[in-house]
Amino acid sequence: MRWLLLILVLLFLLIQYSLWFGESSLPGSWDLKRQVQAQKAENKQLEQRNKALKAEVLDLKEGKDAIEERARSELGMIKKGETFYQIIESDEKKP
Repeated sequence: MRWLLLILVLLFLLIQYSLWFGESSLPGSWDLKRQVQAQKAENKQLEQRNKALKAEVLDLKEGKDAIEERARSELGMIKKGETFYQIIESDEKKP
């Protein structure tokens, strides 16, 4: 009877060891779940960025408004008949 109890206790300890410290332990499982959640969040962010880039590419291919906007903002171009005003702020503060 005593041997049976000893064997059962040893088996229980062996199972507990593999549960807490083995290859597929609970802490390892929790860490993997955390990594999966972080990867899903990053994937969602990248997906949104890709959608925005895809919309911008499509707009550049098909629409003239985006090309005109870029020409105005990045190259400083203006249309015929428009007047360009540039406001330069001075570095000195007036008292």
